[in-house]
Formats: sequence, C-alpha cells, structure tokens
Amino acid sequence: MFQGTGSDVGKSTLVAGVARLLRNRGFRVRPFKPQNMSNNAAVTADGGEIGRAQALQARAAGVAPSIHMNPVLLKPQSEVGAQVVVRGRVIGNAKAAQYQEMKPALMTAVLDSFARLCGEADIVLVEGAGSASEVNLRRNDIANMGFAGAAGVPVVLIGDIERGGVIASLVGTHAVLPPEDARLIEGFIVNKFRGDPGLFADGMRTIAEVTGWRALGLVPHFDGVRHLPAEDVLGLSAREIKPGANVRIAVLAYPRVSNFDDFDPLRMEPAVDLEFVRPGTPIPAGVDLVVLPGSKATIADLADLRAAGWDIDLKAHVRRGGRVLGICGGYQMLGNSIADPAGIEGPPGICEGLGLLDVATQLTGDKLLVEVAGTRMAGAPFTGYEMHVGRTDGADCVRPMLRFADGRLDGAASANGRIEGCYVHGLFADDAQRSDWLARLGAGTSAVNYEDVVEKALYDLAQHLERHIDCDALLGLARAPRLTASATA
Repeated sequence: MFQGTGSDVGKSTLVAGVARLLRNRGFRVRPFKPQNMSNNAAVTADGGEIGRAQALQARAAGVAPSIHMNPVLLKPQSEVGAQVVVRGRVIGNAKAAQYQEMKPALMTAVLDSFARLCGEADIVLVEGAGSASEVNLRRNDIANMGFAGAAGVPVVLIGDIERGGVIASLVGTHAVLPPEDARLIEGFIVNKFRGDPGLFADGMRTIAEVTGWRALGLVPHFDGVRHLPAEDVLGLSAREIKPGANVRIAVLAYPRVSNFDDFDPLRMEPAVDLEFVRPGTPIPAGVDLVVLPGSKATIADLADLRAAGWDIDLKAHVRRGGRVLGICGGYQMLGNSIADPAGIEGPPGICEGLGLLDVATQLTGDKLLVEVAGTRMAGAPFTGYEMHVGRTDGADCVRPMLRFADGRLDGAASANGRIEGCYVHGLFADDAQRSDWLARLGAGTSAVNYEDVVEKALYDLAQHLERHIDCDALLGLARAPRLTASATA
C-alpha cells in the first residue's frame, strides 16, 4: 500500500508507474484505492464509475477498469458534504460528520472488493488517500491505516520534496502515528526530486535512522507526468503559453468542476493555447472558444459562475462572435433553466440558466453511466462516455450536436451554430473529433495521437521508476493479505 504525507505527493502517478513496471516484468497486477475523493471519474465496463486515477492505473496494468478498483468514491458537492458512490453507484449524499459514521459498514464492501482483486492478481497495488498522518480521522478509517491494519497490508510512505520540508513531513508522520500504525510502514520514497541526488543522501539516511523505515528510492521529477490525466484540480496548470499557438481556448474552472481531464488532449496540441480560468479572473477577451465543463453541483456552480462575473463575460464573448461549448453540467447551464425537484445535487429548487441555448433541464431519474460512440452531426466520428443525471429538452434540440451509433441524438446548438452543448465526456480524446474541432477553430488538423502520447508516458514512467526505486526490495515487502471470512465470502 502506497500512502502519502499529504495530498498531491504523487501517489496516483507512482502506483500507475509501478503497475506498468510490474506488468512489464510479467506480473498480473491490479490497482486498488479503498476510498477516493474526486470529481474526476471514469465509467467502467461493469456499469459504474470510479476515480479517473484508478482507470489510468488499470490501463497501466493492462486490464479493464472495474468498480472493485475503487469501491468507495466521494464526489464533493460542498465544503462539508459529498455524494457517496459505492461500487460504482450513488447511494446518497452525506455531510462530513455523517460520513464518518457510515465507514464501518463501508469497510465490508471495501474488503470484499479487495479480496476479489486479490483472487485474480499476482500483486495488488493499493493507494491511500490524503495524508497518513490525519490521526483526527483515524477512528473507523477505511482509506489509510485503518484499511492497512484490517487487511494486513504493508505500507510504503511517499513524501514530496518539491513542496519543501520532506524530512519533517516523513519524520513527523512517524511521530504522530500510534505505534501500531507506524509499525505497518515498511519503507519510504521521496518523490519529485530536482538537482544532484548526492546532496540529499544525508537526508535519506536521517529519515531512515529516525523512523526505522527502509529507504526505497529518491525519485527525480518526471516531466512526462504532464501527459497523464491529473486526478485533482490541484494538478491543473492555469495556462501554458505556446509561441506557435494560433487558437486560444478558455475552460471555466468553477469550484466543483468535474471530469476536467476532458481537456488534456487539447492541452497537448501545439496550436492550442489552453487556459483554465479560475474564479476571481475574468474570461480573457479574444479567446476563440469558451468551454463550460462538467460540474458535480450544477446549480451551485452556476451561482458561482455568476458571482465571478463570467455570465457577463460570456455574453460579451458571444456578441463578439466567439464560440461556446457546454459539456454535461456546462450544457445544462447554457439553457433557460435547471430544475432539481428532488434535491439530487443540493437543496430542491429551480434556477434560471444563462439563456444562451433555448433548452431546459430537469434533474431526475437514475444516473446514466455508459460508454458511447457515433458521429457529430457534421460528420466527424467520436467516442466518449455519458455520466449524468437528468434530461435536457427545448427548441434548440432540433439542432442536435451528436448522433450515437444506436440512432439516439444528443445536445443542442444555436441557430448560428456558435453555441453548442452535449452530455458526452471524452470528445477531445478522440483524434478525429479533436481534429474536426481544431479545423473549425482555424488551427488546422491535430498534431497529436493522444493514445500514443499516454502510452509513451506510461512506458517512460515505468522505466524512470525502474532506475530510481529499489523494485526488488519493494516486491520483497509484499505479502499475502489478511482477509476475513466476510471479505472472502
């Protein structure tokens, strides 16, 4: 099990890299994260959703994503509450305090999913969540030491030297952990190092001497991580200015933005200057396309959009002849109204939309989780996935944006075709569809084979870790888990 001294220390990336590394060595590998908190989710072939990071780790391991790889997924909807997804399906919403009381019952599902993966693999790589030192959350924990202790899994602790204070963070974790938890940690890795590794040799020795943990590697910063999907909004760079870019795209990063990996392929295009615009920053004048991405709480994010003044900026952008694309929750925002009579995403009610498309949305029914394929109405093929609640109808739906392979239609467009919306995520990962968009925006055709870029990044990451982690020692720490009767039933 890989745990971290904090969030964004590189746990997800290291697990993906080790998964590919061990696959290359001939092992059957499965990734597992007992509890994840992320609005960046992926659809699985078994009809559910899991954290996007676990889907990438499954790809690295050479297997299809499964709901058992991330049995508990929390999708934040407010500062103190989240939607709770268990084995791929929403079971309800919970405030933080309420969720703490749910954990003992969830541990059964977690251990059962873990046992299933253990039954089909030579080795399971477990990823922790947040910080191992959050002793205030230790009671009923299912994400870090609580799981490791229940399943009898050895722990490797990851520290991030890039943010500073890595010696203190690793040694401090040892200091605050109860002795029985500290004994579960067998070794440590220092991640994201820059410079001469010899200068940190004394640091590695100090950590090992004070904690008694084995030093398993000092991992230099891996530049290729920028070609892999970021799990957390913390990983989003605001803007990367490219000298040769001739198209500028702005993506609105409202507080509960979801599935923001939709835009990774665009970020890789040399002709595209992509910017994530955060609250407090106006939508830049002169951009070619403004994208309203998915949202975990559409009505709440629409209110924040207005508070940021982006509704005014959008109308100015449209008046200047700019294009607008709404995806999923962003599509819903573009319409005349959004109704949530059952309180699926927040308090029950109805709110006025931006009125840029003549459609209206009602959030009702079960969540749709399905992979899709088809063609854009103009003819370019696409693949992607749907992950949403609700239905959108209205006059502008007579100009649908997409036609699915089964004949269904999705989305809407304004009369002049400059404002469009649909429910499908992952459009830009399809090279043909992305090329079509770039041509429409005046950037020519795509210069990137997205799938090849991701595969090369995973290959390079595995090679990088082979050089800088003692992988034989890591394998030597692995042992058979301690599975209870209920977990193996």
